[in-house]
Amino acid sequence: MTADNEIEIKEAFQRAQKGHNNKAKLVASLNSRYNKLEDKTLFHEEFVHYLKYAMIVYKREPAVENVIEFVVRFATSFQSPPKTEEEEEEEEEDAEDDHPFLSFIFNFLLESHKANSHAVRFRVCQLINKLLGSMAENAQIDDDLFDRIHQAMLVRVTDKFPNVRIQAALAMTRLQQPKDPDCPTINAYMLILDNDTNAEVRRAVLSCIAMSPRTLPKVLARTRDIKENVRKLAYQVLADKVHIKALTIAQRVSLLQQGLHDTSEAVREVVCSRVLPSWMLRLDGNVIELLHRLDVENCAQTALDTVKAIFKGTPTEELLQNRAQLDNRKLIPVDSLSCENVLYWRALYELIKAKGEDGDEILEQVLPDAATYADYLCGYLKAVPLLSEEQRADFAQLELVMTKEFISQQLIHLIGCLDTNEEGGRKRVVAVLQEMLALPQTPSSLVSLLMEKLLTLIPDDHRRIQTVAELISDLREPINEASQPVDENMSRRQQVQLAEVKVSILEAKQTLEDCITTQDFSRAAELKDSITELENHRNQIIQEIAERSQPADKETRTEKNDPETLLRCLTMCVELLKKMSIKTRIGPTISALMSSLVLPSIANAHPAVRNMAVLCLGTCTLHSKELAKTHMVLLLQIAQLDEVKIRISALRAIIDLLLLFGFQLLSDPAATQTVLHSQSPDRQEQNGPMAEEKGDVPEDTAQSILVMLSEFLDSEVSDLRTETAEGLAKLMYNGRISSAKMFSRLVLLWYNPVTEDDTRLRHCLGVFFQLYARESRVHQEVVEEGFLPTVRTLMNAPATSPLAEVDINNVVELLVELTRPSTLIKASANTEEVCVHDYLAVRMCGEMLKDPTAPEVRLYAKTLSNLELSRDETVRKDLHMLLQQLVQVVKDRVCLRALEKMIYQLVDSKEQAELLSASALQPVDVNADEVATDDPSKSAKRAKRGQRKVCTAKGGRKPSRRAESSEESDGENVPESVPVVRPSRRAKTAALEKTKLDLNTLINQEANVS
Repeated sequence: MTADNEIEIKEAFQRAQKGHNNKAKLVASLNSRYNKLEDKTLFHEEFVHYLKYAMIVYKREPAVENVIEFVVRFATSFQSPPKTEEEEEEEEEDAEDDHPFLSFIFNFLLESHKANSHAVRFRVCQLINKLLGSMAENAQIDDDLFDRIHQAMLVRVTDKFPNVRIQAALAMTRLQQPKDPDCPTINAYMLILDNDTNAEVRRAVLSCIAMSPRTLPKVLARTRDIKENVRKLAYQVLADKVHIKALTIAQRVSLLQQGLHDTSEAVREVVCSRVLPSWMLRLDGNVIELLHRLDVENCAQTALDTVKAIFKGTPTEELLQNRAQLDNRKLIPVDSLSCENVLYWRALYELIKAKGEDGDEILEQVLPDAATYADYLCGYLKAVPLLSEEQRADFAQLELVMTKEFISQQLIHLIGCLDTNEEGGRKRVVAVLQEMLALPQTPSSLVSLLMEKLLTLIPDDHRRIQTVAELISDLREPINEASQPVDENMSRRQQVQLAEVKVSILEAKQTLEDCITTQDFSRAAELKDSITELENHRNQIIQEIAERSQPADKETRTEKNDPETLLRCLTMCVELLKKMSIKTRIGPTISALMSSLVLPSIANAHPAVRNMAVLCLGTCTLHSKELAKTHMVLLLQIAQLDEVKIRISALRAIIDLLLLFGFQLLSDPAATQTVLHSQSPDRQEQNGPMAEEKGDVPEDTAQSILVMLSEFLDSEVSDLRTETAEGLAKLMYNGRISSAKMFSRLVLLWYNPVTEDDTRLRHCLGVFFQLYARESRVHQEVVEEGFLPTVRTLMNAPATSPLAEVDINNVVELLVELTRPSTLIKASANTEEVCVHDYLAVRMCGEMLKDPTAPEVRLYAKTLSNLELSRDETVRKDLHMLLQQLVQVVKDRVCLRALEKMIYQLVDSKEQAELLSASALQPVDVNADEVATDDPSKSAKRAKRGQRKVCTAKGGRKPSRRAESSEESDGENVPESVPVVRPSRRAKTAALEKTKLDLNTLINQEANVS
């Protein structure tokens, strides 16, 4: 064999570093040399010797990566080509002897995986991963070697360094046994997904974990991971590896609901471009079939968003191909209506409608005119049966009615897509909606939606009020006809009585004539009176007969007070008040509804009626300050005494009123109005006696409201607690309340382990803290005032309290970040203000001086070094003096080191400021101010002389020599230092070349030494 076909190991490693070299030729050449050797021990030792040079490099250098790739190719080149099953069975016993070099490499790597160097551990796991990955699909290794690799990688997935854990996790990909319920690899993977703090490690496991009923819930949980890249990969894995039938309906709905509304656009894009197309492919592109898999009745909005997401990437022509489902009226036949297809058409119409003018032209092709659709809707709604109590016990009938109600809701939603610009069509739709609302048979679940669509078609508030008042009147006091069924027996008796009376009248008249003839006038007078009475009786009988024989035209109204009727009327009232402009004043009609309907319903025995009445009252009071003053006490009583749902409704109304009108709502018009929101509860308590002397009662009322809200924060009912916290956050953010105590309570509530499962509360407060503190300096001062009370509460919490589990360091870090001056959205215009962190530093020093042996002293000392202090000389001098006092009294070594470091930084920055100001001094000039105004550069120099009171906006921490010259500092405030010679382009190029690692130098040095 010639020299060209054989190559030395050293030369092979040197050439393998270059990316342009053909590694296949290097492998073939070295393989040829290896096969000629009888004793391969020396080859193995020399090969590993040169491999070690690459294994001690942790950084992903191109040269090292090329060497690793070459080693993997060479080691796996000894594998036998793929064989048939028969050949595999025959040679199964000799499989281990086919690749001694591969076994040797594995043994060497397994012996090295416990090395102290993290670089070696990383390269070991990387090589094992690549070796296993480069083997053929049907490759076999010895059971003992398999177990050793398995055990080693199980150890390395718990390594301290994330990159080692990543390679170890990838190396175990082919060691998984999904059918084994106790597979240690899968157990390790699931543990990593749940507990590993590094996002890249979790991503690595997601990319290689095998799907099974055990691992699927863990992958689904990663769709809610805190990191965007992990969530994105989780959806990709589900799209590629999991069939839609392997997921339950709840899992499908949850995936779509979270994915389509994810905060990251990249994640939403993956759901739309990967997950949905994957599901559609497995369902042959049938959207209706996909909706069947989602239970649209219980997740209508998610299903609607899903269909719209599918339609967005589909051309309009394809969307309109399903028009064959419509009849000649452009309507879905009633017999063909189902939950899925009606939702499909609603999504399609709304998507086309959102396109604007282009969409209107397309809608004309697929939507009927308004009048036709109104009649179609009316016919379907009238066909929805009204079940009795006995029929509701039959689940089949109840399910059928619920399905029809859902279809009715979707049909009502489609009214928003109709063209109602034409007067006749709009009037017909309005008439149908009014008719449906007036019908007692209309399901209660449709009243709110029907009312919403009706009010949308009536633009004027006064017409809306009049229309709703008429509907409520017709529902509450329906017209009843007074006609009664004709009783034949009674009619026959009356006819007999009438005949008898007529005969008596005739006989009396005949007798009267005889008496007149005989001139018996006294008897004639009596008969005349008798005849008059008989005639009156006859007329009365005739009248009764006439009334019974003819239906009476008289109409009567009877007031209905059953819970269902009251609930319908109150629902209409709520929808009206929601749609009304806030500027529309309460007129006589609304006042009449309040007195006759809303207020009496608050005392109703039915909870749903009371809740709706509270909603009405709360919404109505937003339109009138006087009405709000009148009913505020009632709302406060309801918030404390009624059922939880009704208390929450009353609480929301109270918060809305305080947000709109402020605490001035509680003031007496005749007295001086007290603005409570400018004072904290501490100051209110101090000012309480003064308020009582002045007869100013509203402060007590406001204080009682805050006490009530504070008590609600301790409620065991999570919904009430969450609603209260959200309301207080709104009041504080809008400036209605400024209370350090209340802010401290919210911080403690956020960290309290009791609220760990309350996602809404945690999310709301997390957003509030950031927005509130960044809004203004005044808000940061509130946070600063609440700093020490919060820390004291946590430090003094008993062991049995949930607050004892809270990490105080984390709380302190949050409060320091919230009060950092550089985070303000708009810096204060007053340059004389001292930084909030300056006050905080002085407060913490004062606390440490009170008790230098307290356990929180170490916490305060550590926190001092994280503050952004201003350059005000007075503040720094005072702080330096306090620190000097602390050094003398504090005995803890850790605290002393932190305090001495802080003193050094203060002195260092002061000396630097003096040095810089001395170098920037100019001769004293009377007109210096005028010159500084004209020359911006000189004006900048004046600002460097320590005369500013405001803190630096971009210092990060306390200024030091390194901080003053850093790129993050404000260029305007960095003094002109000694000019530094910039390196030439050639020097930069040489420096870059030095950073590129070359293993040849190390190899040659070792060769020379040897």
